[in-house]
Amino acid sequence: MLQKATGLLMATMLCVGSANAGEPAGRFEPGKLKGPAKAKPNEVMVLGTAHLSQLPAGFQPAALRVLNERLQAWQPGIIVIEQRSGPQCAFLRQFPQRYEETVQTYCWDPAPARAATGLDVPAATAEIDRLLAAWPAMPTPSARRHLAAVFLAGGEPVSALVQWLRLGVEERRSGDGLDATLVGVLEKLREKRSEDALIAAPLAAALGLERVFGMDDHTADSPDADPKAYGAALMKAWDNPASARRKGADRELKASLGDPQNVLALYRAFNAPSQARLVFDSDFGAALEEDSPQQFGRSYVAYWETRNLRMASNIRETVGNLPGRRTLVIVGASHKPYLDAYLDQMHDVRIVPTDTVLR
Repeated sequence: MLQKATGLLMATMLCVGSANAGEPAGRFEPGKLKGPAKAKPNEVMVLGTAHLSQLPAGFQPAALRVLNERLQAWQPGIIVIEQRSGPQCAFLRQFPQRYEETVQTYCWDPAPARAATGLDVPAATAEIDRLLAAWPAMPTPSARRHLAAVFLAGGEPVSALVQWLRLGVEERRSGDGLDATLVGVLEKLREKRSEDALIAAPLAAALGLERVFGMDDHTADSPDADPKAYGAALMKAWDNPASARRKGADRELKASLGDPQNVLALYRAFNAPSQARLVFDSDFGAALEEDSPQQFGRSYVAYWETRNLRMASNIRETVGNLPGRRTLVIVGASHKPYLDAYLDQMHDVRIVPTDTVLR
């Protein structure tokens, strides 16, 4: 045993010495060490979006047609959305003293689906994995209805909607775990003015994908000790010239969104490289410099960076489990530059500019 331990120690020392000898002096930059050399890389496009539910009444969902056509032509094999996964929300529910407001605001309630299927989130998550591992090339409508019900029980409503959209209209009915309540949930979700219902789910269905992947993360959330003072400090920081420029540009871009070309112009502007610095100057950079005694702005920026890092790690895990595919990430525009920067540090991720589809 001693001989074996000594050998391991010597091997470790030799490896450390060899690494030190071969490395040039200076900073280690993982984003510059790309691979693999002989396999298809993971192409990731991060599409910054407006939250469609917050657009003016003049926005028409039909005006997304050209954007959706271009995204479909890019042929992503994975679609990732700014939603919390069912398992994350199940975790958050275990700590109501910290996450009660987060759950109420951001988590979908799977209770009706649990009542219909008898599956809680862990059981439904395991069943989703089991079903998809043996998923046939030509599933029956009954199988799709059942999978939709299980996705709902697992807290994955957008993936359930993908299955619903893949059914013929005449097959969108109750049965196989979907009761009338859950059918109503899916129909209501299908009509929702959101990027999930109007872009992600229809795109996944059109591409023949079986699901989407939620990657948002709210584990950095915590109750504010003094919400009034915290809000006042941030509002003061955000009252700056960069914010005024940003609001003015937003008003102009959102003035006429019934036309597909105007919607495309909105997405071009939100994804333009120059937008990253404008967002920083108006929001996070301004918050860093706010001068409250409690340093509220620094706490806010720490939360924002932590959330984005965890979002990036969730995307990385998803991409890593399905290597060599194109991945489309649909996320609020303020997240885009952070996710681009963080994901570009990954060895086998190549960031694809949105100009590829928006130009």
